Amino acid sequence: MDLGIAGRRALVCAASKGLGKACALALAKEGVHVTLTARSADALEAAAAEIRAATGVTVTTAVGDIATEEGRAAALAACPEPDILVNNAGGPPPGDFRDWEREDWIRALDANMLAPIALIKATVDGMIGRRFGRIVNITSGAVKAPIPILGLSNGARAGLTGFVAGLSRQTVKHNVTINNLLPGPFETDRLRKTMEGGAKASGRSVDEEMALRRQGNPAGRFGDPDEFGAACAFLCSASAGFMTGQNVLLDGGAYSGTL
Repeated sequence: MDLGIAGRRALVCAASKGLGKACALALAKEGVHVTLTARSADALEAAAAEIRAATGVTVTTAVGDIATEEGRAAALAACPEPDILVNNAGGPPPGDFRDWEREDWIRALDANMLAPIALIKATVDGMIGRRFGRIVNITSGAVKAPIPILGLSNGARAGLTGFVAGLSRQTVKHNVTINNLLPGPFETDRLRKTMEGGAKASGRSVDEEMALRRQGNPAGRFGDPDEFGAACAFLCSASAGFMTGQNVLLDGGAYSGTL
C-alpha cells in the first residue's frame, strides 16, 4: 500500500531507540525525510546511520532534551517546517505519589504534556497553510487503564489527551490531523526498566518478571516495535485524513474494556 507521503518531512522526537526509532524507520521506508531528536549524540547518530543505510532518505539529527526550550529550538532549527510531527519523550519514573514533590510533577508535565503542546503550537499553523499535516503523540495504554505505580505518567499523558481532543477537531478541516498512539507492553528498554520494580518486590529476576508478563498478555507476547512504527506510518498517511482525535491502543488485547 502506497501511503502517499513520499517526499514529506517528519520530525520524530526521542527517536534514537525504542518506539520513536521504530516510527522514524517506518516513515523513512515510505520515502519520508526524517529529522531525529534525542539526548545522546552517539545513540542518535547510530540510529540515523542505520535509517539512512536502510532507506536512502535524508536523515538529519538534533541533539537535545525535547522537554526543554533549548531542545525544542534545536529540533525546529533542524526541521522548521515538518509535514509530520511525532511527539515522544521518555516516561517519568514509577513510584508512590506520597514520595513525589512538586518538582517531580513539573518534570513529568514538561516532558509528557507541555513539550508536545509546544511543538504542536510551533508547527501546526504551517501545516494548515500547506493543507497537509499529521501529528502523532506517543502516549501510553495507561491513558485508558491507569497503572498505579505510574501516577506521574498517568496524570501528564491524560492532560495531553484532553488537550488534543479539543484541538484536533479544529485542525482537521485543513487536512491536519492529530491522533494519539497508546502503546501497551513493547520490547523496549523502557519496559525492562519498569519491570525492575516488580522484580525487586517479588524476588524474581527481571527476565522472570518479563516472562510472566508476556504470558499474562492475551497475545502471549510483547509487541514488536516495528508493529508500532507501522501503525504510526498509517496515521501519518495521506489516506488517514478523516481520522483525528483518536486514541489508538496497541496492547495485544490487554485492555478488556469495550471503549
